[in-house]
Amino acid sequence: MAGLKPCKVCNFSRQKSYGLVVSSLDQLKQKGCETLGFPSQTSVSVVLEDDGTIVADDAYFLCLPANTKFMLLHDKEAWGPTKKIDGGTAWLSRESVVLETDEVDTTFSGTDTWQSLAAQLKQDLASIILLSDAELQTLVDVPCDDLASALGFPQKKAQALQDTLQTVLDRREESRQSKELLQLYLKTVQREQEASQDDEGDDSLQMDETDGLEVDSRSGFSSRTLMVLKGKTSPETRLSNQELQMVVTQGATSMEQVLGWDADRTAALVQACGAELATRLQKVQALQSLSAQSQGTGDASAAEDADQTQAKRSK
Repeated sequence: MAGLKPCKVCNFSRQKSYGLVVSSLDQLKQKGCETLGFPSQTSVSVVLEDDGTIVADDAYFLCLPANTKFMLLHDKEAWGPTKKIDGGTAWLSRESVVLETDEVDTTFSGTDTWQSLAAQLKQDLASIILLSDAELQTLVDVPCDDLASALGFPQKKAQALQDTLQTVLDRREESRQSKELLQLYLKTVQREQEASQDDEGDDSLQMDETDGLEVDSRSGFSSRTLMVLKGKTSPETRLSNQELQMVVTQGATSMEQVLGWDADRTAALVQACGAELATRLQKVQALQSLSAQSQGTGDASAAEDADQTQAKRSK
């Protein structure tokens, strides 16, 4: 009896667990297969249930403490960590599973994903912040009665929860849009800076051609502006807001005379300058709106702090 070791065995899904007393690793495999209902002559491997360490020889087996829990694996079964909430899907980790009608509910469906999410919220509502947008949308789309039943909530409380989930989704979308707008603004600034550097390089290379040019007395355009309009691809992206405004104000007829182009080409340039100017103005207005909202929030907070300070002094 001195060589006997009490231990525990389970299958890969952890749905079956038994206590055994064995004297060796081979006896553990033999008794374990019989207890777990594995077919006779089944080849199995033994791993530690908690971390999946393979137990390959008696020397290591005998060094382990009493009541160590082992997992017996056969065929294509693989060890996996314990999941706090698996929605009854632990058996899916096996690549090939023979379903037995007396052990597995044949009505299980992948459409029950929302029930796993509901169980997670029931355990900890704060886990809302960890859910992805798709998971939040799944819970929002669930009928309120079904969600209330799964959570054990009154219908009114379940509806309030769904409203909260929708609010979280809306705020995430607003945050994404703000970030995209800011990134667009920064890219525009960077592009203007690069265009300005390119223009300075062109001016230094073509100094002998541009030094003799004078400002057009009729249009008011500088020699640099006329050079950009005539010689650059997409010149509207290389002009300042003031220069764009000048082109739009002059109109297609006047610019046709200034540039010496045909009517269609000149009209297309004026239209492109107008569109670029409108886009820049929209970006500036959007950023000013965001800045105003942020400043308004800060002013309101400062005013509230000032009122509280004044009240304390009055006391």
